[in-house]
Amino acid sequence: MTPDQIAPLFTRSDGSYLCARWGRPIVPVIFGVDDKTLATLKGAVEAVVALAGHRMAETDPELGTNLMVFFFRDWQELLEVPNLDRLIDDLAPLVGRLQAADANQYRVFRFDGQNAIRAAFVFVRMDQALSDVPAELVALSQAVQVILLWSDRAFAGRAALAVVDGQTVLRPEIAAVIRAAYDPVLPDVATDPSHALRLSARIGALQ
Repeated sequence: MTPDQIAPLFTRSDGSYLCARWGRPIVPVIFGVDDKTLATLKGAVEAVVALAGHRMAETDPELGTNLMVFFFRDWQELLEVPNLDRLIDDLAPLVGRLQAADANQYRVFRFDGQNAIRAAFVFVRMDQALSDVPAELVALSQAVQVILLWSDRAFAGRAALAVVDGQTVLRPEIAAVIRAAYDPVLPDVATDPSHALRLSARIGALQ
């Protein structure tokens, strides 16, 4: 991965560069799925966290859980989740915008004092398109998209995942970026595009 290939993954629509990783162990909780799908989802999170060389924990001392994933059929259901409006600012207007856009997923991140990822909320509306996708692919996709703060258009032209011989796999170049982004020599947060140069160098060093 060259710097020119890496930079678009973290360059937002407004032209700003921002790459942030988790600054604490990840503690996930998942709502709205059966036990089999729950195991698939947790397995995907564990696999991506292991790939990054990051950590998971049983509890977050400040928040209890810091990665909340919700699966549902209608955005309106979010308004019925107790206390969710205390966690997500302007929840009702947000739900209205997502309904109007016919969106099937949305992620909200929270950051610590150093602007590393402190918490994330993942909302997945299981519309017909997502219902036709294997659970393994949905699980891995969400895990990948929450392990780093990617650009809002990072995967617009090319998906992070691929299906090879019937198996859902993470594209090797995206896996390499994740591993490099969590290298201890790199910062938790970067806002300068030169960070892409450092990522490219770390990918080379790790291969």
